[in-house]
Amino acid sequence: MSEENQINAAPEEEQTEQDIHILKKIRIDKLDELKAQGKNPFEVTKYDVSISNAELRKAYEESEAKAIAEAGGDEEKLKELLESSKINVKIAGRVMSWRDMGKANFIDVRDGSDRMQVYVRMNDIGADAFADFKKWDIGDIVGVEGFVFRTRKGEISVHAQKIQLLSKSLLPLPEKWHGLKDQDMRYRQRYVDLIVNPDVADTFRKRSKIISSIRRYLDGLNFIEVETPMLVANAGGASARPFETHYNALNEDVRLRISLELYLKRLIVGGLERVYEIGRVFRNEGVDTRHNPEFTLMELYQAYTDYYGMMDLTENMFRYLANEVCGTTTIPYGEHQIDLGKPFERLTMIEAVKKYSGVDFAEVKDTAEAKKLAKEHHIEFEERHERGDILNLFFEEYVEKHLIQPTFIMDHPVEISPLTKRKPENPDYVERFELFINGWEMCNAYSELNDPIDQRERFIAQEELLKKGDEEANRIDEDFLRALEIGMPPTGGIGYGIDRLVMLMTNSPAIRDVLLFPTMKSLD
Repeated sequence: MSEENQINAAPEEEQTEQDIHILKKIRIDKLDELKAQGKNPFEVTKYDVSISNAELRKAYEESEAKAIAEAGGDEEKLKELLESSKINVKIAGRVMSWRDMGKANFIDVRDGSDRMQVYVRMNDIGADAFADFKKWDIGDIVGVEGFVFRTRKGEISVHAQKIQLLSKSLLPLPEKWHGLKDQDMRYRQRYVDLIVNPDVADTFRKRSKIISSIRRYLDGLNFIEVETPMLVANAGGASARPFETHYNALNEDVRLRISLELYLKRLIVGGLERVYEIGRVFRNEGVDTRHNPEFTLMELYQAYTDYYGMMDLTENMFRYLANEVCGTTTIPYGEHQIDLGKPFERLTMIEAVKKYSGVDFAEVKDTAEAKKLAKEHHIEFEERHERGDILNLFFEEYVEKHLIQPTFIMDHPVEISPLTKRKPENPDYVERFELFINGWEMCNAYSELNDPIDQRERFIAQEELLKKGDEEANRIDEDFLRALEIGMPPTGGIGYGIDRLVMLMTNSPAIRDVLLFPTMKSLD
């Protein structure tokens, strides 16, 4: 047994950094030998792949089914038909496993679509080429030219007539049967995770499909996709701490955006009546299973509608996405079956708090009474909190965990909604909703505040909170106020956490599972 095979035969947990170093040295020596023979694989610039593995499998099954139907049970005729309809292919991918049977070998080659077994025999590719082939390693990237057949064990395979080394792997993959198990290492080395854990690649293909389906849905409603600045002087539109940096060319301090809202509303003012943006935003906050400092947000704004219009759009879009991406409106998440097919429940925040805590904030007259109730229910609050803030704390404590099936929570207190239009019949509350699924907030929507006088007053109130130490409070944005003074039509707006939506539709337990390269603490 070769030195490399001896090391590979050891359990993965027993392989040391020294083992890895030895394996790398062995492979570099092989590469040097190839270079000395004028066979440097890194000089290969292209390989003309004729078909993907998944397409190949489908094409062979269809051809085989047709031949079986034509043969009508005649075995000899079936052999003739399969021979005459032989599919010749050129495939390429990474060697994932290897079964050495002397002068005939089976390898598994995985491309971006699927794995394919390849039968490599010395008599078919020649003694010299076979000798070179036997020196290759699991992890190498190869090109295979041959024809498709089904083995005696029933596996669709490629019978190699030519095989070429396209790229040399200098580091071994994790042990083939156990894959990459260490969760932290999976996130740090996503490129390896994608190779050895096919389900991970499927999650990110589904993520791409979700985003393209969103675009298709909104484009069909005559929305236009736009792009707005990431580096901004005033990071407003949400309650979050921004990342701060310095713009050398302008000698100005700037921030990374925490929201897409204020620039998109400027476009509504400018007459682009249906706009949306899908983009990264950045919040200088903690990391947990549902939060990452940089994440993907989608916001959309539509003139001449309100938060009810946004509810209808959201419900219809979620149902559309489930059908497009999952093929059903009932999707599994953990132990639950989420039903996106039936009408989503709608509750005001006051109704939800009363339902799950027994406290009716419609009867709570002022902040003093709200704080008294909070103390009685052991809910912590800050001195600056007012009645509406306390209502929201009750909601977070008593309600969120119960909202498994899709539920719109409506009519938030004005204290926690600085950019939202007040309810005309009850100005202590605003025309706002959040959609909750699986106990998570999935989106946040408003009938947008378009009164520049009211907006200025709320910005001033936010500045006061900032002075009191609230680092998430909004600052006054004079240019945005100027836009509102030009005149913004009645508008509905909404923001969706795309990562959380992908988590839901891929049954992923953590946001890091749906981010290709999540934020990680440096190992240094």
